[in-house]
Amino acid sequence: MELTMGSFCARLSLVFLLVICGSQAQDSFASGQAQTAVPTMPRQISANDAAALEQELTINPDNLAAREALINYYFMEMIKSRTAGLEEKHDKHVFWLIEHHPESPLAGSPEASIMPVADSTEAYQHGKQLWLRQVESHPDDQRILRNAAQFLTAFDGKTARDLLEKAWALDPDDTQTSFALAQSYDLERAQVTSTDEKAALAKKVLSLREGALEKQGGEGRFYELGDLAKSAFEAGELDEAQEYASELLQLAPKFRNDWNYGNAVHQGNNVLGLVALQRGDISSAKEYLLAAGQTPGSPQLDSFGPNMTLAKELLEKGERDAVLTYLQSCGKFWKMGADSLQAWTATINGGGTPDFGANLDY
Repeated sequence: MELTMGSFCARLSLVFLLVICGSQAQDSFASGQAQTAVPTMPRQISANDAAALEQELTINPDNLAAREALINYYFMEMIKSRTAGLEEKHDKHVFWLIEHHPESPLAGSPEASIMPVADSTEAYQHGKQLWLRQVESHPDDQRILRNAAQFLTAFDGKTARDLLEKAWALDPDDTQTSFALAQSYDLERAQVTSTDEKAALAKKVLSLREGALEKQGGEGRFYELGDLAKSAFEAGELDEAQEYASELLQLAPKFRNDWNYGNAVHQGNNVLGLVALQRGDISSAKEYLLAAGQTPGSPQLDSFGPNMTLAKELLEKGERDAVLTYLQSCGKFWKMGADSLQAWTATINGGGTPDFGANLDY
C-alpha cells in the first residue's frame, strides 16, 4: 500500500516511539536472564575521540568496541544535527557490524537502524540484504533472527514479523523475543483498519505479554504493566485491563524517579478511564482523564505528546470542559507540542473535534 506523506510521517513517528520505548524497556526484560543483555548507551565520546577511533580502525579494522562506540556516536550526532556525511559514516559501521557480528546486541538496537528516507533509501536496502543473507546462513540463531527483524520493523513489517515468529518458535520462553514480537503485532495493529484484525492482533499481543509478565517482578513488571493493560483493553478483556492498570498505579510511587514513572501515571489512568467509559461510567472516566493529565511527563510524553483516545471519546459524548482541562495540563510537559495543543483547543472551542492523528495510537 502506498503511503501518503502524512501517513508516512505518522508511521515513522509511531515506529520511532515504539522502538525507543522498547529499547529502554528491554534492559529490564533482559535482567536476570541467562542471555546477553541489551547494551546500555556508553559514555558519549567527543569528535576528537571519534576521529581517533576512525584512525585506529585503519590499523585494526576488527576492533568491535571501536565500531560500536562510533555507531553510537554518529547516531547521537545525527539526532542533534544534519551535518553532511554523518549518515554515511554511521551506516558504514552498521554494515560491518551486520556482516561480522550480527549476534551483537547493538546490531538489533535503534542505534544500528537505518531509515529509508531521503538519501538513505539505498543504504537501507543494502543493510536489508545483508541481514537477509545472515538469516539464510543462521536460520536457527534466535539472536540473529531477532536483530534482523528489529532492523526491518519500520518499513518491512511483514518480513520482520515472520522473522520474529520464527525466533519465538525457537524459544518461546525468551522474554526479549516475546517483547519484540508483541511490539511487532502492536505496530501492525496500528496500521490495519478492520476491527476483527485489530482484535485478533491485540489478543496475540496480550498472550505474549502475559507470558513474559509471569517471569517479571519489581522493575521489570513496572515497565510492562502499562502496555499489558492497554493490550488487555484492546483485546476486550476489561477486567484484566482494570487489574493491570490498577496494579501499575499502585506500583508507580515506588519508581517516582524512574524514566517510566510519568508514562505509568498517564497510561494507567487512561486505561482505567477507557474501561469506565465502556461500562457507562462517564463521571469516573472524566476523573481518570484529568488524573492522566497530571503526569509529570517522560522522555516519550515530552517528545510525542499524550494519548488522546480517552479524550476523544469523552469529547464525542459532549464532555468539552474535561477535555479542555486535560489539554491545558498536557501543556505542562508537552512543550514541543504547544502548537498542536493550541490548535486542538481552538477546534474544540469552535464546537469541532480535532484530528488527533498519531496521538490516538501512542
